[in-house]
Amino acid sequence: MAENKVLIEMGIRAKAASRKLAAASSAEKDKALDAMAAALLENQDKILAANQTDLEAAQANGMSRAMLDRLALNPQRIASMAQGIRQVASLTDPVGEIVEGIVRPNGLRIQKTRVPLGVVGIIYEARPNVTSDAAALCIKSGNACILRGGKEAINSNIAVANALRQGLARFGFEECVQLLEDTSRETAAQMMRLREYIDVLIPRGGAGLIKSVVENSTIPVIETGVGNCHVYIDEFASRDMAVSITVNAKTSRPSVCNAAETLLVHKSAAPGILPDLARELKNAGVQLRGCEETRKLLSDPDIVPATEEDWATEYLDYIMAVKIVSSIDEAIEHITRYGSGHSECIVTDSYASAEKFTSQVDAAAVYVNASTRFTDGGEFGMGAEIGISTQKLHARGPMGLQELTTTKFIVYGNGQIR
Repeated sequence: MAENKVLIEMGIRAKAASRKLAAASSAEKDKALDAMAAALLENQDKILAANQTDLEAAQANGMSRAMLDRLALNPQRIASMAQGIRQVASLTDPVGEIVEGIVRPNGLRIQKTRVPLGVVGIIYEARPNVTSDAAALCIKSGNACILRGGKEAINSNIAVANALRQGLARFGFEECVQLLEDTSRETAAQMMRLREYIDVLIPRGGAGLIKSVVENSTIPVIETGVGNCHVYIDEFASRDMAVSITVNAKTSRPSVCNAAETLLVHKSAAPGILPDLARELKNAGVQLRGCEETRKLLSDPDIVPATEEDWATEYLDYIMAVKIVSSIDEAIEHITRYGSGHSECIVTDSYASAEKFTSQVDAAAVYVNASTRFTDGGEFGMGAEIGISTQKLHARGPMGLQELTTTKFIVYGNGQIR
């Protein structure tokens, strides 16, 4: 593969910028973040015009309603992006935190200290707010970042990144946020091999993107989340709560990874809950794909027979698979087989059922009587998040500031030799 000079130059600049940012004080980083937020608002008209160009191209290419919503910006969303940056600024800076310290018998003082990762590469798809979220988290945690968004949002991402860099330029930190404007697969593959300059790579998007990065990167990868999330309605569930949670988990924003994709209902609860719930979902525009028992119970010709593929699919759309199960054990077995380790929910009034579910379901976030839509850095009090990690090493769940740091040992002596 030919050497990509543009990428290498970006890497060189990012590496130098990361060293400068690592030495910056919390106050300096917070001022830079405030300037980034202000610049977003100042450049709102340019950002919206660029976003309109992306939306028109996406509509012409037949992008789904849910994915268009994911791509779209408006003044409220830009204000929310700016507020998100300011919220990150208000959080405690993890850099410099002494995680633990000991004094050895020979007098050495050893401090395990939190430090930035260095240069973070982020490859993501059609959500331009990721550009500002990722940049803010990287700046606060002392990391430079190289961002590579998808072609669907390229004009929006360029406008957002230019605004952020404009704010950072006031403090000499503009090279800490760089956007790769070439969205070709070849350039993405080259970025995945920029090991000399990028310290960690984070993919954020669909299953295909994440699989490609995990399989092809020579840079250490933090795998983030495909969200094949489930809601299980237990035999002891409250009807009203079951309906409310499921409708919210599926319909509040179906294009995101913490939206529920499959509904599992205990056979004892199904007759009393599923007809009303199915009606609510249908009224919200959700197409149901049901097992044989579901279709028999509901007698609705609009319900599509569910296939094996449906149980394993992250729809990111107004589609939900529905299965009636004979027991909580069958529900757990189904989630174990088809779940992606992201977010899983049980609706139940039984403490025993809740304990069994939370102890046996292996996911980054497991909910009892609450929507899966809460798996989010902001909702967890972490500010924005860089992604939802579904792996188990280094980070798991919403990745905030601490997850964008590592540790090093700083050792103080007074002449000790070994």
